[in-house]
Amino acid sequence: MPRPLYEAKAELFRTLGHPVRVRILELLLAGPRPVRELLADLDLEPSNLSQQLAVLRRARLVTSTREGATVTYALSAPNVAELMLAARELLTSVILGQEELLADLRSELGAR
Repeated sequence: MPRPLYEAKAELFRTLGHPVRVRILELLLAGPRPVRELLADLDLEPSNLSQQLAVLRRARLVTSTREGATVTYALSAPNVAELMLAARELLTSVILGQEELLADLRSELGAR
């Protein structure tokens, strides 16, 4: 019996549940990047970056190509970029909602 869709979605969100993996995907939004550039932008040991990239590859969120000694990573599909942008938009609306609530609370306290 195939795995239910909600389980597959939960697995995707578990994959996205690590800050380093999210940051890697954010960096790849600008386009394919060689590992050496990713290492320069992240404060990680090469082995840790390799582990995180392997998780993203297994989840099919990124692809890799090798040219000589250089391995370059890219988002696997436009949908991955859309997902990252949707997450940013959602967080923006949540934060704005919190700021509005905070302003209301401050107004209420000032009225006392």
